[in-house]
Amino acid sequence: MDRLLFGDNQFFGVNHMSEEKARAQAMRFQDINAIIEVLDNAYDEGIQSFMCTTHDRIAQVCDHMRANPQRYKDFKFMPCMPYAHKYANAVTEDGMLGALKRFMPDEGFLNAAMRGGMSLARKDIEGITTLLIDAEMKMFQGLNTPVIFLQNVVVDLLLGLGFKEAFRIFADHVKKRYNAEPGFITMNLPRLLDVLDELGIENPIVCSNINKIGFRMSGGFEAYEKALRDRKFRAIAMSVFASGAIPPAEAIEWVCEQPNIESIVFGASSRGNIRNTRDLVRRHWPEAKQENAA
Repeated sequence: MDRLLFGDNQFFGVNHMSEEKARAQAMRFQDINAIIEVLDNAYDEGIQSFMCTTHDRIAQVCDHMRANPQRYKDFKFMPCMPYAHKYANAVTEDGMLGALKRFMPDEGFLNAAMRGGMSLARKDIEGITTLLIDAEMKMFQGLNTPVIFLQNVVVDLLLGLGFKEAFRIFADHVKKRYNAEPGFITMNLPRLLDVLDELGIENPIVCSNINKIGFRMSGGFEAYEKALRDRKFRAIAMSVFASGAIPPAEAIEWVCEQPNIESIVFGASSRGNIRNTRDLVRRHWPEAKQENAA
């Protein structure tokens, strides 16, 4: 993975500290061209990996990238699934069958529906799960997706329910069908690592909040420090700025000093902020200079 990953929260009105800023961003990025302009800025500043949800507007971004293969030959998508609102909206707009047709993978509606139907009849959770993964991945066909993530809303629900085997199903399918590495996003890093160890998922990619003030770090700051120091996994740090509570230079310096962090994911809506974050990472993480060279 690259040391610096670009996230998509700003495109869909997600800001954990300011509802006013979130609304303004949501309005600005209703235009797909505004999203592509920011992605172009990030790409031209040397940031080649985009960690994104499977929102409908991301499908439009995928179409743009496919239509311009030379321009984006080094661009990497890192899909994060599922995006639950998408399914609810599709059922409302198209009905149940219309929603199924919209999201079924290209192997064919009948084939996929039979998989789903047989899975339901047999209460086969693996069949249902792999069908949903394939539906989510349909928009990324023909694009580079080296890591595929399970969203924290599902990861943490599964942790709470104790349905551990779902993580194994997800990991195996992502590797076999998409030749990609599975990743997991969580709000409780220590607990998830225990479960992945139990399942034998070795050296997993795990994305979680990691920042100087413990913002949204469920399980306790000390438990995260211990995990970073003692556990074998590949950590991606998100919310490193704690939604603006920590000055950028201070936030980046601290996170780059922590052991076992492989990547940082961040969001920004201006080229200046993208460049500033890139430069701070280069300064405090010198080995990243070549990997993210513009």
